[in-house]
Amino acid sequence: MDVVYNASNNELVRTNTLVKSAVVVIDAAPFRAWYAQHYGKKIGIKVKNGEKVESEDIEAKRSKSVTMKLRDRNNKHEIAKAIDEQFATGRLLAIITSRPGQCGRADGYVLEGPELAFYQRKMMKKKHAAAAAEKVRFYFAVSV
Repeated sequence: MDVVYNASNNELVRTNTLVKSAVVVIDAAPFRAWYAQHYGKKIGIKVKNGEKVESEDIEAKRSKSVTMKLRDRNNKHEIAKAIDEQFATGRLLAIITSRPGQCGRADGYVLEGPELAFYQRKMMKKKHAAAAAEKVRFYFAVSV
């Protein structure tokens, strides 16, 4: 959907140029659908006033073997809070690992764990620096 960070050049972010190792925002809907089908639970449920808006389990008729399989998967699986927050917004941060060429294909992976925290810190730093620069420009424009 959008290029949000590139370590080499801010111009590539401004022009939304897809290059290798660029951090991009992608739509979470296909991943949410896969998670719901594979684990039998909804992910990224929004919380209002301490209560979840939607029910967490997906109500559907299932055979006993499928129910047992889903219960076994849920016992072994826990999702990180940072990933769940991204699913709640409907957007995921991902990094491009291939070199996108003329065919228009870009492969990559969804960021998670320490790597996700690292890039979120980097993007917050750039956001604060841009806001500070904007304040300085406004200050000098007024003082002249």
